[in-house]
Amino acid sequence: MDFPSLLKKIKAKDFAPVYLLHGEEAYFIDQLEEAIEQHALQEHERAFNQTILYGKDTEYLQVIDAARRFPMMAERQLIILREAQDMRDLKELAAYAAKPAPTTVLVISHKHKKLNGNFALTKNIKQTGIVFESKGLYDNKVPNWITGYLRDRKYRIQPEASNLLAEFLGTSLGKITNELDKLMLNLAPGTEITTQIVEEQVGVSKDYNVFELQRAIGHHDTAKSARILHYFRANPKAAPLPMVTGSLYNYFSKVFLLKELHRKRESRSEIMKTLGLRFDFFLDDYETTARNYSEGDLHTLFALLREYDLKSKGVDSNLAGKGEHELLKEMVWKMMNVGSVVGW
Repeated sequence: MDFPSLLKKIKAKDFAPVYLLHGEEAYFIDQLEEAIEQHALQEHERAFNQTILYGKDTEYLQVIDAARRFPMMAERQLIILREAQDMRDLKELAAYAAKPAPTTVLVISHKHKKLNGNFALTKNIKQTGIVFESKGLYDNKVPNWITGYLRDRKYRIQPEASNLLAEFLGTSLGKITNELDKLMLNLAPGTEITTQIVEEQVGVSKDYNVFELQRAIGHHDTAKSARILHYFRANPKAAPLPMVTGSLYNYFSKVFLLKELHRKRESRSEIMKTLGLRFDFFLDDYETTARNYSEGDLHTLFALLREYDLKSKGVDSNLAGKGEHELLKEMVWKMMNVGSVVGW
């Protein structure tokens, strides 16, 4: 069941006896857990019928004992097991999951990673309750998600501004929603959010960001890349090296895929769909970069990105005296002169 459908059922008080909420993206798990907590019990029922447990401090028998109790002066009781990924004997709940108490709603919140689908616990919950896998968004889906989140709250945002936020904030929906909520505090409902507002309120520059750096590298624009690097040196929090290498890897991976799509003679509309692009000018940007770098060049770029990502994490014995900005500047120079470093 997808997130909107499950959320709708919860708000309609159509509860399952057991929920397994698991996966990489914590945001959806938090939203569903909060909705269950809000709708499963009335305020006056919670004192005697709601139990919150934490995986690190809980053994499976405690969960079963709590779940087997009868509710007091209420239709149901609610047991929430948070941070279930830290519970040593979590799998021992399989027997309870096979025959859950009908008057208990047990919520197992297992964040940051999937629970193995072959475990008896997972299989049993699929039979008697609901298993929801919370998947992270791909980077090309984030701008649309930002637009939808704001639209639901009566705000509009320019496409350029949503792309700028997506580049700056990454794919963590918790981080994104935190920034959007802060942004909306200072804006009246109905406001259209522009790149200028993002720049002023969030602190990200529309001219000096990772998105513009990848374009400058792809287009061999030495002057622009130098200006961006100068800005990054003055604002080190704007572009940590691991974030830059991750963004550049995603960008050049799409360039590599674009070459393959051209070989297959795919149509422009099919190429945009495959790459997850919404506007023609984005494809034009990728086309320019694809003309500037051969497939061999791209393989060299990927090797450079991997090398400098490792260096940024200290996996190198020859870094004496080199700060993160020096590594970034060195990496960008090599990427823009990739023809001269093939085999290096």
